[in-house]
Amino acid sequence: MSDATTPRIRAKEDELVPRVLIRAVLALLLIVLSLVTIATLTDRPLESTPAATPIIAERAIYLAGNASGAALVLDANGAVLADFPADKGGFVAGIERVIARERAKSGADATAPVLLRLREGNRLSLYDPTTDWSAELMGFGADNLRTFARLLEPPQSQGGSHHGTTD
Repeated sequence: MSDATTPRIRAKEDELVPRVLIRAVLALLLIVLSLVTIATLTDRPLESTPAATPIIAERAIYLAGNASGAALVLDANGAVLADFPADKGGFVAGIERVIARERAKSGADATAPVLLRLREGNRLSLYDPTTDWSAELMGFGADNLRTFARLLEPPQSQGGSHHGTTD
């Protein structure tokens, strides 16, 4: 009979999470869920999107990648801009998978190019006109941003001596 009166949890009272805190977290979760549901049901427009600043440079590119992390980037004429091995192309291959998934969801042309855009304020983004999907690349780290920034640069001529950058 003593088992019925002893608590199941055997911890010191000061080590337990206070009941009021559990209720507060639950209330917060319910409030957030309610706000998201209301915003979704009323088609509330997005408010925290970056400003649509003027486009300084743009290039149509084709992305091809695989699960190993290898990726291939082609220009509009089919010329190879970058051929990343499995240990270097993971981010590009990941972006290609996201675009492929978005296109599959909407039934869009899987072979269409995406637009790599440099906007005023040095903002680099990818835009898929077939699905209206876009991503600001600055949020993915400096190395990944540089990977795509190099794709905007014109190809270096084989015999030229000019090797300047446009930083």
